[in-house]
Amino acid sequence: MFNLKLIIAVCCLFSTTFLNAQSDKQILSQSSMFGQKDSSQKTTVKPTKPLKDSAVIAKADTPIVKAKPKHNPRIATRRSLYFPGLGQIYNREYWKLPIVYGAIAIPTYTYIFNTNYYKELQFAYEARYKAAQPIGQGQDSTDYKTLLPIYKRVDVASIQSARNATRKNRDYSILWFFIVWGLNVADATVFGHLKNFDVSNDLTLNIKPTFNPTTRGPGISLVVSYKTPTHKMSSVLSK
Repeated sequence: MFNLKLIIAVCCLFSTTFLNAQSDKQILSQSSMFGQKDSSQKTTVKPTKPLKDSAVIAKADTPIVKAKPKHNPRIATRRSLYFPGLGQIYNREYWKLPIVYGAIAIPTYTYIFNTNYYKELQFAYEARYKAAQPIGQGQDSTDYKTLLPIYKRVDVASIQSARNATRKNRDYSILWFFIVWGLNVADATVFGHLKNFDVSNDLTLNIKPTFNPTTRGPGISLVVSYKTPTHKMSSVLSK
C-alpha cells in the first residue's frame, strides 16, 4: 500500500514538471518571434538623401583669389629687341613711347636724308668729272646738262668734299640708330627688374637727430623700418 502511494506521487510530480517545461518552451518561442518582428521593424530605416561634403561647401563659400603673374624682365628685353617700344608696353610705361619713337625717328630721318643727298652729290661729281675729260678720252656732257645750276658753278673738289662728308653722316646715322635701339632695350630691361622691387609705403627711410652718450654730442641717425603689409583679403577672411 505504501509503495503504491509512492509510485502515484512520483508520477504526479513527473507529469507536473513535464507540463511546466512545455509551457516554458512555448513562452520562449513566442517571445523569440516577437523579438524578431521588433528587430525587423527597427532595422528598416527610410533612405535619406546623402549629405553634401563639408569641404565642398567650404570651397564654394571661400572666395577664389587668382595669383597675379610675376613680372618677367626677360620678356620686356626680348620684345624691345624685336621692335622698339614693345618692352615699355609690357612694363606698362606708355608715357615713354613718344620718347622712344622720337629718338628712333631722328637717326632714321637723317639716314634717309643723307643717303639721298649722297646719291645726288655722287651723280654731280661723276657728271662734272666726265665733262672735264678731254675730247676723245671719255668726255661726256650728257649728265652735265641735267645738273642743277649750283653744281655747275662750284668746283669738283667742293662737290667731292661734300659727298665724303655726307657719306660719313650717313654712316653715323646708322650707328646712332643702333645706339638708340640699344638704349631702348636697356631701359626696358632695367625698369622690368625694378617692377619686382617694393617701393610702397611699407618700406620707409627716415633721418632722425640723436644724442651720442659717449661723446656727449648731437648726431644724425639713418633709420630704415619695414612694415609688414596687411592684406585686405586676409582681414576679411579672419572676420
